Amino acid sequence: MKTQETTAHAGAGRIAAMDPARQAYLLLRTVFTAAPVLFGLDKFTNVLADWTDYLAPVATAVVPVTPQAFMYGVGIVEIIAGIAVAVRPRFGSVLVAVWLLGIIVNLLVLGSFFDVALRDFGLLVAALALNRLAGSTAASGRGR
Repeated sequence: MKTQETTAHAGAGRIAAMDPARQAYLLLRTVFTAAPVLFGLDKFTNVLADWTDYLAPVATAVVPVTPQAFMYGVGIVEIIAGIAVAVRPRFGSVLVAVWLLGIIVNLLVLGSFFDVALRDFGLLVAALALNRLAGSTAASGRGR
């Protein structure tokens, strides 16, 4: 009879034996599913940040709503993007990359938070890496 420790060790062994491309795919897919959903939900609560501080005034000039209403829309799109990564990672990863590009442009137009823009550029590259891995046989589990 297997103990919980033996079962857990066997599970860890399967993960360690998994193809590195498959591991990378699963890590990126998990993060790009969870993070957009969590950040999207936070647009409604502002627990992590006051998200309107990151919004360039030109955004509400183009879309004539209050900054908080704009952030509600942002939150909805982020939640949809996270779900898209979970369901269709090849499509969802491109959606997340394009969304991150929009965030980067917004931050550059705002003229501050350049550190966040640089971080988001790294995330954009990671989303594109997820897209490439989602199309590979290693990510689909068919590869070795």
